[in-house]
Amino acid sequence: MMEQIRTKADFEREIAGPGLTVAVFRADWCGDCHFIDPFMPEVEEQRKDQLKLIQVDVEEVEEVSQQLNILGIPSFVAFSNGKELVRFVNKARKTRAEIENFLDRAVEVQGQLASQG
Repeated sequence: MMEQIRTKADFEREIAGPGLTVAVFRADWCGDCHFIDPFMPEVEEQRKDQLKLIQVDVEEVEEVSQQLNILGIPSFVAFSNGKELVRFVNKARKTRAEIENFLDRAVEVQGQLASQG
């Protein structure tokens, strides 16, 4: 079950580490967010050794979503060492395949950065 971020400080602490952290921006009223709910636990489980997923409610932690210019939800932004690596942010409904492709790409990008040391 992905961790729910409640404050900007929590968010900054979560993304600060050297591992790969992917923030999932969503809201309760967002139908396209609920659309991904059935398959996200499995997607997360399959990649738990590679990345950590965190949930950010765009209204509860509005400051973070504004700062990152999150236009449209659900949206995904990957971080490592506090820096944004890649993002999957748009207003479209996202399929499982699209989300999995994005997460795999985030893992690749982080791997390339880590190898450059």
